Amino acid sequence: MPLTLEIVTPEGKAYTGEVDDVVLPTANGEVDILPGHQPMLTIIEPGEIQATTGGSREYLAVDKGFARIQNDVVSVLSDGAINVQEIDLNFVEDARARAEDALAKARAEGHDPAMIEQLESVARFAMTQLLVKSKKH
Repeated sequence: MPLTLEIVTPEGKAYTGEVDDVVLPTANGEVDILPGHQPMLTIIEPGEIQATTGGSREYLAVDKGFARIQNDVVSVLSDGAINVQEIDLNFVEDARARAEDALAKARAEGHDPAMIEQLESVARFAMTQLLVKSKKH
């Protein structure tokens, strides 16, 4: 019996499908989820989700978030997620540089902490995408 993997971001569903197993980047290290896994709630760290279906492995870059495993459903709520094949390195590098520049300026000018946190999130997810894409894909 396969698992159902759902990844949801503030923009909507980033991924949904049936998979044989899922490896999640958690606060306590990577966790491999197989059908019949015990119910679990965990913090997701920025990194790579690996989903295997029929011997084929798919890689997704994710930002921080949470995962819930229950009844063979793996639900991931993340600030961002993208399939590694869809990552445009030039676009991501440009976005990272712009976010870091804006972040430095916002910190220097003492801007609102919520704005600074949003800029940190953009820069962090851009770095995550760059690292995951360059890893082996």
